[in-house]
Amino acid sequence: MIVPYLGFGTRERLQVGGRVLRCVTHRDADPLHGAWINFAEFWKRMETDEVPGAHVQARFRHLVVGTVADDEGHFEFRLEPAVPLEGAGWHRIDLELMEPKPRSGQAISAAAQVLVPPETARFGVISDIDDTVVWSNVRHKLRMLAMLVRTNAHTRKPFKGVAAFYRALHEGARGNEGNPVFYVSGSPWNLYVPLVEFLSLQGLPGGPLMLRDFGDHLLFAGGEHRDHKLRCIEQVFATYPELPFVLIGDSGERDPEIYAQLVHDHPGRVRVVYIRNVDPDPSRIAAIDRLVETLRPAGVPLVLAPDSEFAAVHAASEGLIATAALAEVRQPEAAG
Repeated sequence: MIVPYLGFGTRERLQVGGRVLRCVTHRDADPLHGAWINFAEFWKRMETDEVPGAHVQARFRHLVVGTVADDEGHFEFRLEPAVPLEGAGWHRIDLELMEPKPRSGQAISAAAQVLVPPETARFGVISDIDDTVVWSNVRHKLRMLAMLVRTNAHTRKPFKGVAAFYRALHEGARGNEGNPVFYVSGSPWNLYVPLVEFLSLQGLPGGPLMLRDFGDHLLFAGGEHRDHKLRCIEQVFATYPELPFVLIGDSGERDPEIYAQLVHDHPGRVRVVYIRNVDPDPSRIAAIDRLVETLRPAGVPLVLAPDSEFAAVHAASEGLIATAALAEVRQPEAAG
């Protein structure tokens, strides 16, 4: 099977990736599923059987390009149409597995979607997921793992007001800006499908997800997590050199430090940084306060927010979202 990832690009270049795996049947997530069913589904996703060296073909209109998957089954395309695209929004790219051929002889194909932001976009949003969008207890890895294996896309809920806040950012102060939203997470690619399903079910704006390969480093290597986030965000920056960005993370790990480095390394590219306060340790709060001061000369606010409403009020005062959107952020049902 081909698992396509949501891609992103411009009118001149589209980039999209995915993974080739041995086919495994999964149950659709259900709010009535208990811990044992959720655990079984989680285990099947983590035990994926990759197809290294698979030959994959991408077709977009009259453009046809081939590539070879790496040892983990990952593949990536960069497509440059002969004529720049006229429309923005999501564009379909058809993918087909050329080699190895399945025993059944049936064609293995999938459709990938690639986002091209509209010209009306005034900024982009780049957000973490764990402990930023949804409570994950990421500072305590084993507790985080226990939570993941017991829940699914229906039963995990985002923080109160997150979905409404992100929709407001996507719509912008004018209500129709189409500001693109990107999600950069330390979660493994094995969880890509349930994460996309979670975002959709909980009413968060759809957008490309950039995850990591599965391995022990997910639990124990903080340096790789930092490098992964920097690399992914800088790739987005490079794709959209004219857009400033809103960066959203949490205080549980190193998001404030990573985002502060991006502010210093890429002057003028960051509009504001929102950090959800999930670590009450006074020393951690003091460290973030010092980062606030270091970013002041660059004119970039770093806002340590106790909840989504606090961040949304600031965003409205900065002209990033419509003031009318605050009512939805405050509603209890905004948590999903």
